[in-house]
Amino acid sequence: MEKKQIGVLAVQGAFAEHIAMVRRLGAEAFEIRQLPDLERPMDGLILPGGESTAMRKLLDELGLYEPLRAKIAAGLPVYGTCAGLLLLAKEIEGGTPCFATMDVSAVRNAYGRQLGSFYTEAEFAGLGTIPMTFIRAPYIASVQKNVKVLATVDEKIVAARQGNQFATAFHPELNEDVTVHRYFLEEVCKGN
Repeated sequence: MEKKQIGVLAVQGAFAEHIAMVRRLGAEAFEIRQLPDLERPMDGLILPGGESTAMRKLLDELGLYEPLRAKIAAGLPVYGTCAGLLLLAKEIEGGTPCFATMDVSAVRNAYGRQLGSFYTEAEFAGLGTIPMTFIRAPYIASVQKNVKVLATVDEKIVAARQGNQFATAFHPELNEDVTVHRYFLEEVCKGN
């Protein structure tokens, strides 16, 4: 079986940690920094945490916004963490949607500023209890009926999936546990 090829948006944010996680699981990961990077075959896409407003600006400036949105809309498996969740959300309380491909409403900086960052362990649907690191994290305020809720913390939705789109409010790439990345590679990217 060929190695899965995962593109990781690398214009801003915690992309290097995602690349390391994907490689730990035996898949190949490469940075997406400019338009020619999108010509590589891709079985999945990771949108990392970072600053969603800065990412949107860079996506526009680099000419990546439209081609990436088209790939996601066409069914390319995608995983958004933290700011990546905000890039996918159809609605953002306190912000402007970016790709707007996932039927969720998210709340920006829902846990406050940097001091509101925290670590916890919580149940993730079918995968047991996993570590979750939240840094200036959003959460999902509501989902449409075609979206499956995968995890909640303090009654707030922190992980969800809609078909080939998967998002977490937390940063699994900042822990040693590979459960969430394995779920993305084996379940979300299953058809690719």
